[in-house]
Amino acid sequence: MEAATDFTMWALFARATITVKIVMIMLVAASIWCWAVIIDKIIQYRKARAEADVFDRSFWSGEPLDGLFDKIGTDPEGPSQKIFVSGMLEWRRSHRQDGEMIAGATSRIDRNMDVAISKEAARLQKGLPVLATVGSTAPFVGLFGTVWGIMNAFIEIAEAQNTNLAVVAPGIAEALLATGLGLLAAIPAVIYYNKLSADSDRIVSGYEAFADEFATILSRQLDS
Repeated sequence: MEAATDFTMWALFARATITVKIVMIMLVAASIWCWAVIIDKIIQYRKARAEADVFDRSFWSGEPLDGLFDKIGTDPEGPSQKIFVSGMLEWRRSHRQDGEMIAGATSRIDRNMDVAISKEAARLQKGLPVLATVGSTAPFVGLFGTVWGIMNAFIEIAEAQNTNLAVVAPGIAEALLATGLGLLAAIPAVIYYNKLSADSDRIVSGYEAFADEFATILSRQLDS
């Protein structure tokens, strides 16, 4: 009586050809990389939202802007604080010694805050292209491994001149494992890329809304 064939994932990997093994290793590594990016972004976005909430409460507490700026300092840590400080620094630099404002202060303040927002947006979106790349390419990489594995399985069948299912099944199973790993890497990458991109856009929109409100306050002070 023939021994039963081992169909565990490790056994399928061990029996696969070197090319299919390389494909599987690449897909597992890509999946681990994606999950590392996903976890890092979830933590980063949670901190960014919490920091924005704390700063908003301080900003709208009625405390004078100069007092809030002095409290935060010129080397802030949080994204919202950095945007606020970029505007306040330009606001202070735009005052002449006689107390009058240098012409074009409003546009310079807006530009400074826009630069700060762009830097924060780039930081929030860092790593997301990895998810997009894995999500779009992993299924095809897995399919390549499957095609290569099936090709070798058919070659072995031809050499053995035996089409018995017990002979055919192991080779086909090894080949299909590559497609499974490709989907395992791609599906979470696509789902979380869409979710994290939307979260990033909402956070940046909050920064832009704050910058507009802050610029309006400074403009009102200029006019008065």
